Amino acid sequence: MMPSFRFFLVTACCALCAVTSFAAQDNTSQSAPSSDIQDVRPLDRIVAVVNRDVITEYELQTRVHQVALNLRRQDIGLPPMPQLRRQVLERLILEKAIEQRAQDTGIRVDEQMVSASIDQIAQNNHMTVQELRDRLRADGTSYSAFRDQIRQEILLQRIRQREVDSKILIPESEINAYLAEKAGFASDETTEYHLFHILVPVAPDDTKGRAAQETVDTILERASSGEDFAKLATEYSKADDALEGGDLGWKDASRMPSVFWKAIQADPKKGALEVTRTPDAFHIVRIADVRDGVKAKLAGEPVTQSHVRQILMFVSDMTPEAEVLSRLNEIRHKILAKEGDFATFARLNSVDSSATRGGDIGWIRPGDLPGEFEDEVNRLKVGEISKPFKTRYGYHLIEVIDRREQQADGERSRLAARQALREKKLAEAFVDWQREVRDQAYVEIREENL
Repeated sequence: MMPSFRFFLVTACCALCAVTSFAAQDNTSQSAPSSDIQDVRPLDRIVAVVNRDVITEYELQTRVHQVALNLRRQDIGLPPMPQLRRQVLERLILEKAIEQRAQDTGIRVDEQMVSASIDQIAQNNHMTVQELRDRLRADGTSYSAFRDQIRQEILLQRIRQREVDSKILIPESEINAYLAEKAGFASDETTEYHLFHILVPVAPDDTKGRAAQETVDTILERASSGEDFAKLATEYSKADDALEGGDLGWKDASRMPSVFWKAIQADPKKGALEVTRTPDAFHIVRIADVRDGVKAKLAGEPVTQSHVRQILMFVSDMTPEAEVLSRLNEIRHKILAKEGDFATFARLNSVDSSATRGGDIGWIRPGDLPGEFEDEVNRLKVGEISKPFKTRYGYHLIEVIDRREQQADGERSRLAARQALREKKLAEAFVDWQREVRDQAYVEIREENL
C-alpha cells in the first residue's frame, strides 16, 4: 500500500470502533446500571477459565448470535452449531488472554478515551449520543456493555501497536534488495491473487500431526465436493480471520506471507486448493480469483495519475446496506441535477478523514488503491461521477477531477517498497504473537458446559 493510500488507513483506524461495535457487537456479562435496561438472563455457568478470568455461557451465546447474524449478512452458510460455538469460544479465549496481557503490561484505557470514541461513533451514524443510547436500549443492549466493548477494542488496538507493530523494522538493505528484484519485472510481481485461508494447528502432543492431518483431509474432501470454502473456514480455521470466512483479500507474491506463496506458486490458478505445513500448523490456501496486478513503477518512468475525491459510507446496524446505497444514489442524482456540488455533499456525508477537504484524496497513481477502487477510477472520464460501489472499506461514490502524466519519484518507490515489506512482516508477526499469547495462557474449557 502506497503512501497516498493513507486516507484509507486513517478511515479504517478512525472507524474501528464503529465497525466493531455495529458489525460485530458483543454484549458482555456485566450488568447495566439502573438507568439502562437490566440484563435478564437465566442462571449463568462457566464455559471456560482463562488465567484469572472466566467466560460465561451468556457471553458465549451473545457472541455466537452476533457472529451468526454477521455471517448471514455476508451470505456465508453457517457451520453446525457445536463447531460455531467452539470457534467463537476460541476467539473469546484469545481476546481474554490479550486483554489480560494488556492489563499486566500497564496499558489502560480511561473513560475520557472511551467517551470520545463513542462520540465519534454517534457522529459517523448521524445521531447524538443520547439517540445512540436509545437505539441500543431498543435493540436490547445495555449501554454499559457497549462501553465495555469499545474499551476492549481500544485496549486491543494499543497492545498490538506496542507489542507487534512497533517492533517491525525494515532495514535499508531490504528495501534495496526489494527494488532490485522489482527491476527484473518477474511475473509473480504483476499478478494478484484473491486468497482464502484455513489454519489447522498441530497440538503440542501430536508430534506427527496425525489428528490435524485428519482434519485437513476432511476439509479438502468437503471443499472438493463443492462446499463453500468460506463456510469451512468459519467452521474449522483457527486463524484470526476465521469468522470472516478466512478472506485474506487481494495479494501479490510480495505482500502475502511466504508460507502462502510457497503453497500456491506450483499451480497459481483460479480455483487452486493447496496445503502446506509449518512446524505448528497446516495451512489450506484457496485461490478464489486471479487478476493482473500493477507493476511497481521505477524511478523515471512516466505514470498516469488521477485527482480523485470521494464520499465514503459504512454499513452498520444503524445504517443498513439498503439505506447506504439509497443515500449515495440520492446524492449522485442531486449532483448530476446541479442541486449541489460533490465537495459539499462530501463534507456533509462522508465518514472518512477527507470529508473536511470536500472528499479530496489528492493525486493517486497505480498501486495506491485497492483493485476494485482503482478499476472504478480508471473506468471514469475526467468530470464523471461513479455509481456507488463497494470495497472492504465501505461504499464509495467518487469523482475524477483531473488526470496527468508524471515522472515517477525514486523516493516514492522506496516508500512503497518499505510499506510492502512492512505489510508482509506484520501479517506474519501478528499471527505468531497471537499464538504466543494463547499458548502462554492457562485455559480450562468446561466440556460439560459446551
